[in-house]
Amino acid sequence: MAKKKNIIIEDESERNSEDAPSTLPNENGQADEASETVDPLKELEEKVNAAQAEARENHDRMLRMAAEFENYKKRTNREMEDLKKYATENLIRQLLTIVDNLERAIESASADNQNGQSVVDGVSLTLAEVMKILEKHHVAPIEALGEPFDPTFHQAMCQEESQDHPPNTVVQEYQKGYMIHDRLLRPAMVVVSKASQKGQTQEKSVDTNA
Repeated sequence: MAKKKNIIIEDESERNSEDAPSTLPNENGQADEASETVDPLKELEEKVNAAQAEARENHDRMLRMAAEFENYKKRTNREMEDLKKYATENLIRQLLTIVDNLERAIESASADNQNGQSVVDGVSLTLAEVMKILEKHHVAPIEALGEPFDPTFHQAMCQEESQDHPPNTVVQEYQKGYMIHDRLLRPAMVVVSKASQKGQTQEKSVDTNA
């Protein structure tokens, strides 16, 4: 009896797939790699460098903000100190007019010693009390008489010829000036000396005679 032969029929599509190459050639006839190989160490190094740059930037920004805040605190504290020191400046400036009137009352009453002595005494006591209050608030009068004229503290009302004082010297005081702490509260209204024309004429005549 004859043996049966097993006939295997291969599918044409399977045969074609087996025979087909694993990679298709590109335009140059060379096979493209499925994916490029990435160096993980290099990638990690780039991330570390980027993180360090960002950290430095954030640190510099933080330092600038801290410096600005510190300057703001100093400025605010200085403004608060000035506010405390000079909060009563306007009130005291108005109070000085009372001081002026008291001083004028004393001067006018002193001319008549017989009838005005009691008035002088009373006004003097009142003025002394007011000056104590001003002193507590760090208010002090400006010494002007006999001093060289200083436009920072003196306000010149006029000039007057004088042979007894060098030029540009305060020879008369219309109204006292005052300081509060280290700030000018009110300038002194003064008369300033200038060279006497008579003295200059005499000097010229002496030089001529010589």
